[in-house]
Order: sequence, then C-alpha cells, then structure tokens
Amino acid sequence: MDPLSVSLDFLEFPPSHTCDGGNLSPRIYLKKISPAAVSVAVMVFNPFEKSCCSFTPWICWNLPPSPVIPEGIPPGEMVTAPVPAVQGITDHGTIGYTGPCPAPGTMIRYLFRVYILDTMLDLPPGADKHALVAALKGHVLQYGETAAVASR
Repeated sequence: MDPLSVSLDFLEFPPSHTCDGGNLSPRIYLKKISPAAVSVAVMVFNPFEKSCCSFTPWICWNLPPSPVIPEGIPPGEMVTAPVPAVQGITDHGTIGYTGPCPAPGTMIRYLFRVYILDTMLDLPPGADKHALVAALKGHVLQYGETAAVASR
C-alpha cells in the first residue's frame, strides 16, 4: 500500500474548530493520492476518552479524492457543499463534526484517520463507526493519519 500524507493547518486546535468557537470541521490536506482513488473516508477519534476505549466525534465518507478536504463541512447526513459527503452518527449521538471540548486544565488529542477507497461506499447516511469500518474492508487503497491536541 502506498503511503498517504495527511496534515492539518495546526498542531493545537484553534478555537474555530472547538466547542469554544465555530465548531467547524478543519481543513485536511492529502498528498500522494492514488490515481485509482474513487472516494475518501474520514474517521476522527479521541483515543483516550476516559469513559471508553476511543470516542468518535466525526465520521464522513464518499468525499471526492482531492488534495484538500475543505473546512466547515456542515452537520447533516448528506451534504453537497463545500463538497459532497455522507456523514454518520458520532459517539455524541449527533451527525457531523463536533470539535474538542476538554475540561478546564486538561488536554485531549484527536486522531484524524483518512482512507482512500476504490469505490463509493454503499452505506446509508447516519450509519455508525462500526458500520463504516465494516464497509471499508476490501476497499482501502491508502491510509494515513495525523493528530492535533486541544486544551483549556
């Protein structure tokens, strides 16, 4: 599998991407995308959530294979702007991105995992992370991840 380079505009979340600001999904940069790419899926995790093993505040799939996933993908099961995408239910019980909101005096880390796929996923809007993981099987051409931290 060829490596996929994934990056953000920041190492520490600015307020615009947290509960203290606009709560906007961040811009994600992808480099070295396979020419065979048909779609992109994104899963975001807080791997150290105390109440469980990993907390998922955003899942999104059937994004176009582009070098930039734009910021500000709005909540909703199916969105058309700024790019077409399908989103699933998060561990917050909502649809769409939810930025970090650590307790005062604490720091959390979000992992952004990006999958380049050989197909558009036949997965209904509002599906959960387990359904997305199952749908990814056999379709991942490339994988990459990056991380950022948030504190208050």
